[in-house]
Amino acid sequence: MKQWEVTFVDQNGVPTRLPILSEHCPSDEEAARLIRAHLFPVIDKVDLNDFQGRASSPTAKWLEEQNGVKITAITPLA
Repeated sequence: MKQWEVTFVDQNGVPTRLPILSEHCPSDEEAARLIRAHLFPVIDKVDLNDFQGRASSPTAKWLEEQNGVKITAITPLA
């Protein structure tokens, strides 16, 4: 497994890094789901019915529009 680092701006505007183990580079949606589980563990399984089926990355869209969390980079770690 390779290690990746997802860099994002959290709801307070603070740049944050989250390490991820994955065989391939995670998509924005995969990274957004891991960020949601990290930042909001209680609502990790929430139904995103407003965005589900209408947005290409519903979790990423929800994080950005509702919480101000934006993924800025996904990079491999050496």
